[in-house]
Amino acid sequence: MSVIEPESSNATAPTPGIAPGSDNIDAHTVAQELAEIWAGGGRPGTQASLIQRAVPGFDAPFFQAGLAGYSDAAMRIIARRHGCPFCVTEALLDRTMLAGGRGFAKADLGELHENVPSGPEDHPLACQIMGSNPGEMSAAALKAAEQGKQGEKFYRTMAYGNKSGYFPSTRVALRLPGGEQLPPMSELDASEGLGESCGDFEEETCETLVDQINDMASLDGAASVSERSLESRRGASDSPEHGGASGTLGPELSFECIDVNLACPVKKIKAKARGGHWLAEPEGAIRILEAVREAVPASIPCSVKLRRSFDDTPEMAQNIHTILDAAHAMGYAWATVHARTVMQKYVGPSRWDLLRDIVRRQRGQSGDAGMPIFGSGDIWNAADIFRMIAYTGVAAVAVARGCIGNPWIFRQARAMMAGRPPTPPTIAEQRAVLEDHFRLLLAVNHGMRQGEEHTSKLMRKFGIRFATHHPRTNEARLRFIGVKSDADWRAVLDEMYAPA
Repeated sequence: MSVIEPESSNATAPTPGIAPGSDNIDAHTVAQELAEIWAGGGRPGTQASLIQRAVPGFDAPFFQAGLAGYSDAAMRIIARRHGCPFCVTEALLDRTMLAGGRGFAKADLGELHENVPSGPEDHPLACQIMGSNPGEMSAAALKAAEQGKQGEKFYRTMAYGNKSGYFPSTRVALRLPGGEQLPPMSELDASEGLGESCGDFEEETCETLVDQINDMASLDGAASVSERSLESRRGASDSPEHGGASGTLGPELSFECIDVNLACPVKKIKAKARGGHWLAEPEGAIRILEAVREAVPASIPCSVKLRRSFDDTPEMAQNIHTILDAAHAMGYAWATVHARTVMQKYVGPSRWDLLRDIVRRQRGQSGDAGMPIFGSGDIWNAADIFRMIAYTGVAAVAVARGCIGNPWIFRQARAMMAGRPPTPPTIAEQRAVLEDHFRLLLAVNHGMRQGEEHTSKLMRKFGIRFATHHPRTNEARLRFIGVKSDADWRAVLDEMYAPA
């Protein structure tokens, strides 16, 4: 059966997911029951306890998903200040990560420098990576886990050197941010980069990151990152596991989890599959998962993001079970399943009923608590989080578009778990968050020419979404659309968010 791709790639306006029979679910009761299960590290023997053992601090059954163009450090920290226990970066392209430049500089699916951990507040955090080849994905995953501490040549040799076993004779061209092309990686001497300590790339990257984090800390009253963290990033001791000078990452600059993206509905590039297209090729998906899990130290959990199927044909619907079974056998900590198909993109409602079938089948096959399955798709308010958990049986819920301009969804979910009603934000609370978000985003853009102007323009897309909570939504939205400078931004806040 052929499947026609929707003509529009635009997202459908907020609508409920398809969940027949869910009308009778009392989200408040479910929330309070979950609070008991998740309390104190998770009730023993439950998936909540598995999750919290894998990632301490992940103490509630919801989190902020990776959102292309949105979920940078500023948005993540705002979410955390409102009760979000765990965040995921945007999907970062493996090949661009390996090209490096001055480290985590820019990816075509997200600003890499905006996705590195940004100080002690930005934890726990998962780095989400996406790519086409096991060699590149494994090297990029290890580089992310180590924050590049073994030097650029080590990771490129790991991905492209003859000893890697993935590219015995392939010439691969990488481009730095800005378009500069690097020499083919197959020409690297496989021994040249192994065991190197951090060079100029590492030192510059570390210093830039620490400057940004300290600036952010001074803006928000937090302690500055110590010089010890910088020294540990530069590498101070040998690592027998990976054969190079590695040191120990400072906790402020490390990821707690590596997340493999097999879900993003990007267009397929000729002779190359990325993201959700691997759901049509499960053998390739499994090779990537194996390579990543083998490369990343066992102390760092790995997870995988998928969609429920590539399309709605029976043949494709089977593939997710093949991939999930393999991920469970490899020791992946959890899998997040978006309840739309790849071909749907974001058009049409998600299918909670089919997500429920996936969860039931996985639990039935495992014979134990099983690998936790998280859910995603059409979560627009705090009650939706608990409705999805009750209806589908997922262990936790990824909040994606529903948290853009709405960090209060996490506060409201926490309130429901505590037996309190979820309350909407006041005008004063809205203004405070808008001001905080601007300051944090300005810190993310530290060192950029015309940083305030750039930050003001970036904040327009957030302001438009924040305007949904304003009593004069359309007026506030139009005012944010017109923002072109810091002065414009301040004027909107003073006029639309003035104290009563």
